[in-house]
Amino acid sequence: MEGGHLIRPVIAALIGLAIAGKAFKKKSLDFSGAILGFLVMSIHFAAGFRYGALLLAFFLTSSKLTKLGEEKKKKVDVEFKEGGQRNWKQVLSNSGIATTLVLILWKLMGWQDKCLDSKESTLITALIGGIIGHYSCCNGDTWSSELGILSNSQPRLITTFKPVPKGTNGGVTVAGLVAATGGGSVIGLTFVLFGFFTTKCSSGVALKQLIVIPLAALAGLSGSVIDSLLGATLQFSGLCSVRNKVVEKPGPTVKKISGLDILDNNAVNIISILLTTLLTSIVSLYVF
Repeated sequence: MEGGHLIRPVIAALIGLAIAGKAFKKKSLDFSGAILGFLVMSIHFAAGFRYGALLLAFFLTSSKLTKLGEEKKKKVDVEFKEGGQRNWKQVLSNSGIATTLVLILWKLMGWQDKCLDSKESTLITALIGGIIGHYSCCNGDTWSSELGILSNSQPRLITTFKPVPKGTNGGVTVAGLVAATGGGSVIGLTFVLFGFFTTKCSSGVALKQLIVIPLAALAGLSGSVIDSLLGATLQFSGLCSVRNKVVEKPGPTVKKISGLDILDNNAVNIISILLTTLLTSIVSLYVF
C-alpha cells in the first residue's frame, strides 16, 4: 500500500466506528448489526468516499424514516422494534451485494474513482451501475415501506389491486411508490454530487453523469415494485384474530390474505436487490 494512502483506511475505520457506535446507541442497530455495520461502512469508505456516501445516504435517511410515526407503526407492525433496530442479517441483506462489488472495484481501480463511461471500461461501468442500483433499491424500498404505512390511503395488493390491511406484504399505495422514487433519487443525487470531488472526467462524460439521478429514481421504484411482487406471491401474509395484526406465518388463529410461505423478509430483500442491481448494471452499459 502506498504511504500516501495509509491514512484512508484509518479514516474509514474511524468513520465506521463513529457511525456504528451512534447507531447502536440510538437503537438503529443491535450489537450484531453494529459490528457488521462497522465492517461494511469501513470497507465502503476505504474503497472510495463516494461509495461510503451512498451507504451513508441510505442508512441515515432510512433510519430517520423508520423512527417517523413510531406509535402508528407499532399498532400495525407485528415485528416492530423501538428505533427500528436492525440485526446483522438485515445489515447483510441490505449491503452484502454492494460490499462485494465495492471490493471488486477497489481491487480493479486501487485508490482511484471513475466516472460511468463504458467506452473507457465496460466492467467498471457495470460494477458502479450495480452499486447505484443496489442502494437505490434499498433506499426506495425502505422509504416506500416506512412512508407508505403512514399513508391514510388503503393499500392494494400489487398482483390483484384488491384492498388489503396495512402491513400486508405486497400491499402498495401511491404515496409508497412516490416515496420509492424519491428514495432512489437521493442515492443518484448523492452519487453525482460526490462525483464532482472524487472524479476527473472530460466535460462530455461528466455532464452525462447527471443521468444517474433519473436512473437511480427508476431503480428505486423498480426495486420497490419487484419487492412487492415477491412479497405478494412468495411471502405469506395473514390476519391474526388474536393480535389483530398482519403476520408472516400461518397458524390456527391466522386467516390467509396472500402469498406462499416460501420466503421471509430478508430473502425478499436480497432477491429484489440482486435483480435491481443486475438491471441497473445492464442499463448503465447502454446509457453511459
